[in-house]
Amino acid sequence: MQQAPVPAGNATARRGTGPEVFTAFLRLGLTCFGGPIAHLGYFHEDFVVRRKWLDEKTYVDLVALNQFLPGPTSSKVGIAIGLSRAGYAGALAAWAGFTLPSAIALVLFGYGVTTFGNALGSGWLHGLKVAAVAVVANAVLTMMRSLAPDRERATLAVAAAALVLAIPSSFGQLLAIALGAVIGLVLFRGVPEAGHTALPHPVSRTAAIAAIVAFFAILIGLPLVAATSSNHALQLFDAFYRAGALVFGGGHVVLPLLQAAVVPPGWVSNDAFLAGYGATQAVPGPLFTFSAYLGTVMTPAPNGWTGAVLCLFAMFLPAFLLVIGPLPFWDALRRRSWAQGALRGVNATVVGLLLAALYRPVWTSGITNDADFALGAVAFLLLFMWQTPPWLVVVFCAIGGGALAHMPFGP
Repeated sequence: MQQAPVPAGNATARRGTGPEVFTAFLRLGLTCFGGPIAHLGYFHEDFVVRRKWLDEKTYVDLVALNQFLPGPTSSKVGIAIGLSRAGYAGALAAWAGFTLPSAIALVLFGYGVTTFGNALGSGWLHGLKVAAVAVVANAVLTMMRSLAPDRERATLAVAAAALVLAIPSSFGQLLAIALGAVIGLVLFRGVPEAGHTALPHPVSRTAAIAAIVAFFAILIGLPLVAATSSNHALQLFDAFYRAGALVFGGGHVVLPLLQAAVVPPGWVSNDAFLAGYGATQAVPGPLFTFSAYLGTVMTPAPNGWTGAVLCLFAMFLPAFLLVIGPLPFWDALRRRSWAQGALRGVNATVVGLLLAALYRPVWTSGITNDADFALGAVAFLLLFMWQTPPWLVVVFCAIGGGALAHMPFGP
């Protein structure tokens, strides 16, 4: 397959290997708690600040692009980072490393390991929520310094945060990003670009167009085929593909769609559905791995490991197609002066989205008393001043949360 040219200034940026990408994302897949916004904070800390696989602006451009598109935002950003670092093998390795730990845990839970459900209210899990507060706060501070450094963009970021908090839905997020683009087009058009590095990738325009065509062909054509077929595997694939393709605003939004798809037909009981949802909150990685649990506990075959693989693949396939499809055109578009102005506005808005998420749900679910605040402050100090690896901060907060649970002021 013909590869898209890599910009001269970035000729050596994509020099990694699939195993290297898999190892990096596996560590995150084992430690990334706190939902998609927290995941983006972990990604920023690891791949922008520490490993320097891509620069600040390129990372936020990826976040902005994937906020506009449906599907699991953090997973799509991870796939794009892997694609940039080590080609198509890197994209698959990034997804596998980030996704498989929680998927395997939920499959095991589906086979009866109910300790995941029993652990939901424990102190160590609450400590992980506190760690997410520190990670996201550090990401907001770092990104605001580079992407909203002046009064205009800082004001835009805070206004976006207020809008998203006032309209707490995927519509509010999309509206904030759209308004940020319009405001950036008016205020920041023609401002010289400073130090921007395009994301290297191996995707040709032919491959990108094929991915976009495949996305819509499956989305539109598969329901027609499944409606006339009695093949349960085909019906499963259709239900989970549509859920992965049509969800905006993060993984939690997929839950009502999945419930409507699997509970009324009797594929999964409502009690089993809710038990799996509870277990999903106790594992790291993307919430979309809930699909692996549902595939495991399906009443009609395929179920078990076979059902888990089928549902997991169907759920994440749109994410791969929606990463591969837009990339060649996104790089070319954002070099135009009007697009650069719009992206400056969008980048400031993304900082605002992170700021809003820092408060709700990350802060409101993680900081519930004085002891939580003290633990979060220490975690932030470790990240921001001592440059402690995030996974160590996660371990520290888990231990701290467990200890606080046995004290009168604990969670």
